[in-house]
Amino acid sequence: MSKHAVYAAGGVVWRMVDGKLRLLLIHRTKYRDITLPKGKVDPGEMLAETAVREIAEETGIRTALGVPVGVSRYTMSSGREKVVHYWAAHASDKAIRQSEFVPNSEIAALEWVSVRKARSKLSYPVDVEILDAFATLVGDGVLHTFPVIALRHAKATPRSEWQGPDASRPLTDRGMAQARALVGGLQAFGVRRVVSSDAVRCLQTVTPFAQALDRPPIVTELISQDAWEDGTADVRSVVGKRVRSRKPAVICSHGPVLPDILRELALATGTLSGSYLSSASSLDVASFSVVHLSATNPGSGIISIETHQPKA
Repeated sequence: MSKHAVYAAGGVVWRMVDGKLRLLLIHRTKYRDITLPKGKVDPGEMLAETAVREIAEETGIRTALGVPVGVSRYTMSSGREKVVHYWAAHASDKAIRQSEFVPNSEIAALEWVSVRKARSKLSYPVDVEILDAFATLVGDGVLHTFPVIALRHAKATPRSEWQGPDASRPLTDRGMAQARALVGGLQAFGVRRVVSSDAVRCLQTVTPFAQALDRPPIVTELISQDAWEDGTADVRSVVGKRVRSRKPAVICSHGPVLPDILRELALATGTLSGSYLSSASSLDVASFSVVHLSATNPGSGIISIETHQPKA
């Protein structure tokens, strides 16, 4: 990220009404314009966190992010560049019912419209470009997606400084801070299942998020580094179960195991392998790659992959 640019994030919020796709536009009070919900990144936030928070603050609707739909760049009146990242964001009927939005000094009104009407109503060409990217997803039939997230454990005590079994190596203080910082980013993608290697460093990484979910992690040695080194790992069964479930999940494992996790996700969805898999699996500690899959036809291949790292 450039130190001179202003970063923001938002979403193309969508729902189905009587079988018809509708998108959410916001009418801003101060600027007297019509745009997509978005806002600036708060200190310590990942971009995905910002998108979900800003959508909720501006519309009252809690969403889970789907596939990324583009980045807009433009120059502000101050002369600084503004960079806005957007995701498709599904608004469930329950989330809409729970919204307590009322017109206010920032947002005058909300409006649900068709893609065609949205294109004619949006005030800015950069928003129309994002809308066009979203419309491409709709045309390709891959709007309904779910994520499987490959997460590398946070910073652990080095092997050279640990006397016990490798699997019992704990996180450092920095690693514990990274684990806490992961919570918002994982929540942004609607994750409801946590699968973890049985190594202490993995379990400590997912504990803050599992506590936020109020749901214990599924612990398995099949994706542990010990099993991988011994040749007894079974990444295929773990990944296959997550793909078949079609529910948002995170799989926390180790650097050497991550390439196998990405490779099995590609195989399970009929996706051609390539260098992009190596990039998505070459993660720093506490980083994660979000693999978006079609919820209606997981065998149609990986729709998109994006990588995130907490600011801790």
